[in-house]
Amino acid sequence: MAKERSIPAPMSSPETEPFWAAARQGKFLIKTCTSCGKAHWYPRACCPHCMSETTEWVESPGRGTIYSVSVMKRAPEVYAIAYVTLEEGPTMMTNIVECDFDKVAIGDKVQLTWRPTQDDGPPYPVFKPA
Repeated sequence: MAKERSIPAPMSSPETEPFWAAARQGKFLIKTCTSCGKAHWYPRACCPHCMSETTEWVESPGRGTIYSVSVMKRAPEVYAIAYVTLEEGPTMMTNIVECDFDKVAIGDKVQLTWRPTQDDGPPYPVFKPA
């Protein structure tokens, strides 16, 4: 089995702190605009769809579909970088884990899971086959 990559603790900002605090509790939050109703990723105060500043954090079930995927094989590490389109609409860059890297494909259904970060940082979101 391939060794999993070690990820540094993320940098936090006032805009992203609620996301990382929720991640420590195992909750996956995304921002949703209360003006246009659209969800967006990455977390930010201003809606990228209508530019409204009336956004709120909403807990997501963390289900999605692989939009694009690339498998990197660099011994002893093997990992998949992907864009996953969440059920709520936004597409996010992430990693695919706990899968057969030779069979992971565009269109696969995936489910959120968490991985630890270095220096006791909050966990980061990744996806595994649903």
